[in-house]
Amino acid sequence: MVLSQRRVAIPPPVRDPRVGDRDRERGPRINEQIRISPIRVIGPNGEQLGVIPTAEALDRARDANLDLVEVAPQERPPVCKIMDYGKYRYEQSRKKDKAKVHQQKLKEIRVRPKTGEHDVETKINQARKFLEHKDKVLLKVMFRGRELQHIEEGQRVMQNMLEKLNDISKLEKPPNMEGKSMTAMLAPKSGGG
Repeated sequence: MVLSQRRVAIPPPVRDPRVGDRDRERGPRINEQIRISPIRVIGPNGEQLGVIPTAEALDRARDANLDLVEVAPQERPPVCKIMDYGKYRYEQSRKKDKAKVHQQKLKEIRVRPKTGEHDVETKINQARKFLEHKDKVLLKVMFRGRELQHIEEGQRVMQNMLEKLNDISKLEKPPNMEGKSMTAMLAPKSGGG
């Protein structure tokens, strides 16, 4: 049996009209990467130095022990600033970190009516960590088989967990039976954590 050999055409490269975007993702051009001349230069203290040749701007930056950084490449002539580039990048990363906002998640803690006391304590500590991290916690006591005839045992476990987490959380949904499990929802206290 002979396999037919088909020629697969390689698609042409995608010509992206936003080629400049790739450069910006890597960061601004600095020092010798700036090849266009002349450029508009801003001094280290924010003063306008005017339109000068790139070589002269590089000399001024070196004299001040700083970097020449292209801040507005789309302008004509491009705008460059004399600054400490390492410090600038550090400040940008700090701004990015501060911009991140915590998304509240729903975490589930499951136990059984016959779960041992020490294991319940471990689950309580886990729930406490979730609440300190400003996440909601769904406490769930699951019943199987004949355990459904002794719901009061599950209620005791649930009540114990709620009492021990009372200082750090507020009860959002009181305990109630849903099918073969009892659930209660806790939210972190807004005041602290």
